[in-house]
Amino acid sequence: MPVIYRTEVGDIGDQVDSFLDEGMFILFGQGAPDTLKDYCYIVDINASTAAIEPGQQLNLDEQLFTITAVGDVARKNLDGLGHITVVFNGATEAHMHGSVYVEAGTPPKLRVGSVITIQTP
Repeated sequence: MPVIYRTEVGDIGDQVDSFLDEGMFILFGQGAPDTLKDYCYIVDINASTAAIEPGQQLNLDEQLFTITAVGDVARKNLDGLGHITVVFNGATEAHMHGSVYVEAGTPPKLRVGSVITIQTP
């Protein structure tokens, strides 16, 4: 599967688990605002090479999740800020502009060095 986006977790905010318990997590680049930093996985800022679309796969340390919906500014935020919210509820319509929705399930707990990719089928 061709990879259209790749990044690695460089740091983990102290409060990441509070969002994992809600079925989501937040990615943000190194410039994350102090008010949000504790709630995020801090990642390298890298640009995607194609549009992010439903049907593609989010790969989290070799665990694949099918993307079901994409907010209208998710790619712009990801490319420029390293910022998206990943929601594990299987929604087929994006309810938050900067979010990527994936099939329903429990979000995996990532670690420093975890690899995150988006790939086309």
